[in-house]
Amino acid sequence: MKLPRQRWEIATPNPEQVKQLIEATGLSPLIAKVIINRGIDTVKSTQVYLDPEVENLPSPLKEFPDLATSITLLQEAITTGEKIAICGDYDADGMTSTALLLRAFSQLGADIYYEIPSRMKDGYGINERIVEAFADQGVGVILTVDNGISAYQPIQRAIELGLTVIITDHHDLPEKLPPADAILNPKLLPENSPYRGLAGVGVAYILAVTTAQSLGITQGFIDPLLELFTLGTIADLAPLIGVNRRWLKRGLRRLPKSQLAGVQALMQVAGVSEEQKQLKPDDIGFRLGPRINAIGRIGDPQMIIELLTTDDPGIALERAMQCEQINAKRKAMCEQIELEAVHLVENTPIPWKKDRVLVVVQSNWHHGVIGIVASRLVERYGVPVFIGTYEENPSKIRGSARGIKEFNIFEALDFCGDLLGKYGGHKAAGGFSLLAKNLDHFKQRLSTFAHQYLEPHHLKPLVSIDAEANFDQLTPLLHQSIDQLQPWGIGNEFPVFWTPNVQVLEQRIVGKNHLKLVFCQDNNENQMKAVAWRWGEYFPLPKRVDIAYKLKENNWNGETNIEIEIIGIRLPLLETNSKPVMFEYQGKKYWCNFSSINNELKIKNEQGKVLAVTKGQRKGLLGTNRETAKEVDITQPHYYQLIKAAMGILGLSK
Repeated sequence: MKLPRQRWEIATPNPEQVKQLIEATGLSPLIAKVIINRGIDTVKSTQVYLDPEVENLPSPLKEFPDLATSITLLQEAITTGEKIAICGDYDADGMTSTALLLRAFSQLGADIYYEIPSRMKDGYGINERIVEAFADQGVGVILTVDNGISAYQPIQRAIELGLTVIITDHHDLPEKLPPADAILNPKLLPENSPYRGLAGVGVAYILAVTTAQSLGITQGFIDPLLELFTLGTIADLAPLIGVNRRWLKRGLRRLPKSQLAGVQALMQVAGVSEEQKQLKPDDIGFRLGPRINAIGRIGDPQMIIELLTTDDPGIALERAMQCEQINAKRKAMCEQIELEAVHLVENTPIPWKKDRVLVVVQSNWHHGVIGIVASRLVERYGVPVFIGTYEENPSKIRGSARGIKEFNIFEALDFCGDLLGKYGGHKAAGGFSLLAKNLDHFKQRLSTFAHQYLEPHHLKPLVSIDAEANFDQLTPLLHQSIDQLQPWGIGNEFPVFWTPNVQVLEQRIVGKNHLKLVFCQDNNENQMKAVAWRWGEYFPLPKRVDIAYKLKENNWNGETNIEIEIIGIRLPLLETNSKPVMFEYQGKKYWCNFSSINNELKIKNEQGKVLAVTKGQRKGLLGTNRETAKEVDITQPHYYQLIKAAMGILGLSK
């Protein structure tokens, strides 16, 4: 019997806090727990979370110190006809930011054009070559989007050449800021600012809208920009908190009825039907975002700029079809690289459990998609992954990294800084380059770093769970309540529930190695249909399991049913043959039952931990499942008294 290698982390929100939130808002217990698990722990913050529009936002002009200066500089350039040049970036955030500002400032009457650095020739961000080219072309104002905050030398060169520079960026701040005329970066704002989580496209949106407002031009201007903000924020995987959440909810409602030729064309080639526009407006942005992202990874960014700035339906459809083809190519590329990487890991073999980090490098992999593959390898192995490929010059390696909860990618790269060329990132992800001759030293150094923070039990894919649920709680009303918590993403992950010790009534393999299942729960009439994607290798499952899952709605042939999507399965700690009895001990709730088959007493607390005791033994098992349960001495007073209370409730002698 084979089951997934996983570790489960079940959230344990404060019961009193849950109770208070339920009483104040009327939310169901499961939804209240989900919200508290997202770090929202007051009635006021819950109201803002449920309806972001109720929050009184501070003016961006008060939050961003250089915003007023930026507006003045741009107004002067528009009035005098001075050339404005945007320096964008080739990722999804940079492309949508560039398109947003091009569309906005063209409408405001600016003489504006753009350049995006070449992924292969220039690498990330503005450089001195681009600055000098702008100067030769008579540019007066350089406007960076999604880059520039770390480009001290290029910005200094621009100032020397007499150019005005406005930096709009959202990346982490360097020790020394560039000498720009104005800098707009949410990382310069206080931690509690609602604008703090903006991506580059969010900063561009604020600059465009406030400039238009200062010129008295707003009618018909803001909605198209809001749609571009929505696409860029989704594609960049920005945290869905603060104004991101507020504006994204607003933008997602607009996308189905978009008047932008590019958005209409993207929906057409993505197969979004009129029915889906009505039923699933929140899903649409998440179908279009990856298509934009694919171009940033393996295509020509100019394609997206044209798609999102044209008003010609013919050009828009042509560019959207190109996006569709490139996205299909990106998918195939990712699948092939993942297969090759897994083969390399398992047949070399690579000792990732011993090293506590997985480093995999191969030639002929496209560096634009290896970050996606790194994420898939993290999901598969539950270990930090550093994946690389050789550049055209085989003496150099370029790579991407993805981490796990207990491991900081940027700190790991910094720990290896003397072995690397360029590197950067944050806690969860990063990018790096190094000389091929340093690869073995790099692996050793990463392993040394990993051993400081990771134990063997960390090296399993993590399943984060919000709350335990019974099948009779899994109703259309619960699904509707969950749907109102959208949009989902970083900082607002889709809720995950678990149900212990369910019976597998039916199971079969369908399609490309998927499992179709039917579960039932003891003492509960409701049966639940389920799907477990790509889990055919675990067929057949044992008769009883604990399951972790997401609640889904299945619309088929005009009928709507609630089903579950399995993301975690494990063996129950103990199977039961009698109904648990609830009792209170020292002000806390417990459930207990006794199995006459194996002479075992089971006591479960509100967090799902079970104490299993065999009659006559001095040791017991404590945990949430067989694999991770720890042996404890039940003669210790707190265990002994708890067992005594449970036996009294069940009418058992010592």
